[in-house]
Amino acid sequence: MSIRPATDDDWPQIFPFWSRIVAEGRTYAYPPDLSSDGARGLWMEPAPGRTVVAEVGGRVAGSAKMGPNRPGRGSHIATGSFMVDPDAGVRGVGRALGEHVIGWARDEGYAGIQFNAVVETNDRAVGLWRSLGFDVIGTVPGAFDHPEHGPVGLHVMFLDLRDDAR
Repeated sequence: MSIRPATDDDWPQIFPFWSRIVAEGRTYAYPPDLSSDGARGLWMEPAPGRTVVAEVGGRVAGSAKMGPNRPGRGSHIATGSFMVDPDAGVRGVGRALGEHVIGWARDEGYAGIQFNAVVETNDRAVGLWRSLGFDVIGTVPGAFDHPEHGPVGLHVMFLDLRDDAR
């Protein structure tokens, strides 16, 4: 597996799994009826952020976007979003993308990484982020309308990257 910056040429491989994951409605609050161009505008992160892809056997198996969580006085904290092609199977793509984003944020001098909206019923993601050192620092009750469970919470998760926090 290799992780590299995403290019416009990668979008035709990203959009099919991006739209499938969004349409399933279990992990992202993006509108399910976005066009390819609309979705690209949300996913392909402009500088100072970036979007990457994970390739397995020459095929895009996942993607992540990262950048400052907020502008201005909040720009010292990073954020990220991740999608793994459900057809890629369990191959560690999510973990590799997560480790990549953590390394990028450290290298760029961010003080921490905040995920603003991790669906509490997304056990796989919550478990992965916890295993990489993230903590749930709060949960907004009923903030996500899950198709099977109804209103469920959105976790705010945080990883402190300051040297004195380790």
